[in-house]
Amino acid sequence: MALNSVLKRLRKLRIIPVVRASTPEIAETAIEWLTDAGFRTFEITLTIPDAFELITQYASRKDLLIGAGTVTSAEQAERCLDSGAKYLVSPCIVTELPGISHQKDVPCFLGAMTPTEVRSAVIAGADAVKIFPINLLGGASYLKALSSVFPQVHLIPTGGVKSDDISQYLEYGAMCVGLGGELVNEGLILDGQRETIIQLGKQVLQQTAAF
Repeated sequence: MALNSVLKRLRKLRIIPVVRASTPEIAETAIEWLTDAGFRTFEITLTIPDAFELITQYASRKDLLIGAGTVTSAEQAERCLDSGAKYLVSPCIVTELPGISHQKDVPCFLGAMTPTEVRSAVIAGADAVKIFPINLLGGASYLKALSSVFPQVHLIPTGGVKSDDISQYLEYGAMCVGLGGELVNEGLILDGQRETIIQLGKQVLQQTAAF
């Protein structure tokens, strides 16, 4: 899948569930349940034990678009691409990553907080900029301010995003929104509350209907 096709698909999907879990089994359960809820893309973070194997497992599925998150080195980027990741996400600016991902025609999203960092991420070749952690920066109002000065930059707010605020983030210029803890809730997963997770996922997806 070509770089521009991935970006186009993510803009359509609007929500990226950020899968961060203490075990690969919990992560796998989260992906399965959220897929049942209707999600078709997932950012599998490298903080999960055996994350590369998990990426390989799900990247082979034609119905899912799998990205790799918390990528902080060139070596990790190479392994993610070899595992089949269709996009790379970093919480910071790692200048080598876009060049590595673009060799495989895969988009790369670099993390930033300030306007200066957004500019640096763009200069480094980022296809979109992850604004992280958005909840500590002022939430949707902060994203709106960034969008006003960087109208051509694809912004992806993540980090403490509340499900009720998703539509506002999209209205204020987000290309898509990264949502983690509310969807990948380890307590609910360990309790076996599949239907609770699925219903929450469906409620989240409903917020994107107008966009």
